[in-house]
Amino acid sequence: MELNQLIDIMSGGIVESLYMTVVSTVLAYLFGIPIGVVLFITDKGGIAENKNVNSVLGIVVNLLRSVPFIILLVAILPFTRFVVGTTIGATATIVPLVVAATPFVARMVESSLKEVDGGVIEAALSMGSNNWQIITKVLIPEAKPSLIVGSTIAITTILGYSAMAGFVGGGGLGAIGINYGYYRYQEDIMLITVILLVIIVQVFQETGMRIATKTDKRRR
Repeated sequence: MELNQLIDIMSGGIVESLYMTVVSTVLAYLFGIPIGVVLFITDKGGIAENKNVNSVLGIVVNLLRSVPFIILLVAILPFTRFVVGTTIGATATIVPLVVAATPFVARMVESSLKEVDGGVIEAALSMGSNNWQIITKVLIPEAKPSLIVGSTIAITTILGYSAMAGFVGGGGLGAIGINYGYYRYQEDIMLITVILLVIIVQVFQETGMRIATKTDKRRR
């Protein structure tokens, strides 16, 4: 393979991987944050304690989290085709990525909210704040550093999932590594895709940790 062709292929793979990862992460957080908040506030001792809601939602989240991504990806192919009209390519891969990542994000959000000092919540309640005000003005702001760290973990996990999707027609670097490196026995291409994925993960990780450090009031 010529150098220019290799560069074009890898460049396209990087763009597709970033597209799948970023869009999937954003959508997973759009769905995952509300679910995580509901899990937290309906838990025992929460500001809107509700055992039934918490139990049902917790079971659904745990069930989705327990399914290996590659199996989930194949299992929801009809749903993916219904949503985007195809099961092949980067856009199609976003659907199972969001389905797999949302429960993971929900649990991470719940965990971050549990780190908020209970005294802060009690103080807000004593001043007459309603549940919505406590969620938006106390819980989320206080948990921001932990939420950012969680998002860093989530985005790197989703990037790993996107690479696995290459086995069933997904796009990005994973597909390049499988189609060119694995099936065609081009070990150099496989190595390059691995290196690129590692670099992207490190960039996401370092950026997320820097942002989390800057937003953490406890370290100022």
